[in-house]
Amino acid sequence: MRIEYDAVKNHRNILERGLSFDSVKDFDFSTAFFFIDERKNYPEVRYLAVGYLKNRLHVLCFSDIKNGIRVISFRKANTREGIKYEKSLTLD
Repeated sequence: MRIEYDAVKNHRNILERGLSFDSVKDFDFSTAFFFIDERKNYPEVRYLAVGYLKNRLHVLCFSDIKNGIRVISFRKANTREGIKYEKSLTLD
C-alpha cells in the first residue's frame, strides 16, 4: 500500500506529537475500527481509523488515493477514544 502525506504537516506532527506519518506503515489496519469523518464538509471522503501501532491505540485520519492512502493526521488516542474502542469490541 502506498502512503502519501504532506511533508510540512508530517514535520509539525513529529514536533508536536513525536509521531511520524511514516509510522502509518506499521499501523494495524486489520484490527482497526473505521468511521467516515463527517465533522465538516470536506472536498474528499475522509476516514478515521482507531487501531494499534505497536501496543498503543492511535487515531489515523486519511483519504483514499490510487493504490494507497493519504495521511491527514495521526496521533495517540485519548482516554475517551480508548474506552469507545474497547466498548466496540464487546458489542455483538
